[in-house]
Amino acid sequence: MLRLYLLTVLCFIRHGNSKEADCFPSEWLKSVSMSVEISQAGFHRDLQYRVQWSETDHDVQALLVQKLPSGVYMDEYQLETLRRDTGLEVLLDSKVDLEAPEYLSSGFTALVFLSGKQEAVVPVHGRYHRPSDSSKRVKVDLESPRLLLRSDQCRTLSPDLRRAVADAPCTFSNHSICSWMEILDLEDNAGVSLEIPVGDSSMIITVCVGTVLTAVLSCVYLLRNIWKHGSF
Repeated sequence: MLRLYLLTVLCFIRHGNSKEADCFPSEWLKSVSMSVEISQAGFHRDLQYRVQWSETDHDVQALLVQKLPSGVYMDEYQLETLRRDTGLEVLLDSKVDLEAPEYLSSGFTALVFLSGKQEAVVPVHGRYHRPSDSSKRVKVDLESPRLLLRSDQCRTLSPDLRRAVADAPCTFSNHSICSWMEILDLEDNAGVSLEIPVGDSSMIITVCVGTVLTAVLSCVYLLRNIWKHGSF
């Protein structure tokens, strides 16, 4: 009788573990897709993310890990305003200097949480680059983000050829580290790029001379009027 009871318990345990391991089965993973587009023009753009998957019997949370080069930045104050107004949840892995030019900046990583929804629009801004005498625009390439998935109902993650296990904050508000499943072979997983205007270095002398002359003439005009109409 005791032996039968133990076998029954082991059967339930194996069944439960199998269910956890199949939380993201290979057939379901084939339905997962991600698209990244960039909109707007000039220095101020929008990154539009969209993730899709087929229906499941458990909640799925998505996290995009987006690496950004020194040529662009995200404004943490703008992101905080958007979080309050629209629910957008983005974490930056380092402090970002909003005023620094491209050649004095470094890249950083943004974590875009898609909990409860499967799309997000994140503003990104171009930095000022060094002037150039050969090109009026510079191209900045943004690599495709990594897509991470997890579910509170799935405690066991088994890596294979299509997925790997990665550690990341559990949620936007809970920075404890959780195990996420990274999708490795997404189709149409190309990055995006944007072109940013740069100054014309061949005009440096002309601009400097014009600026100095304007400043001198303005000072002369002001001194003349002060001398003529002012009281000492």
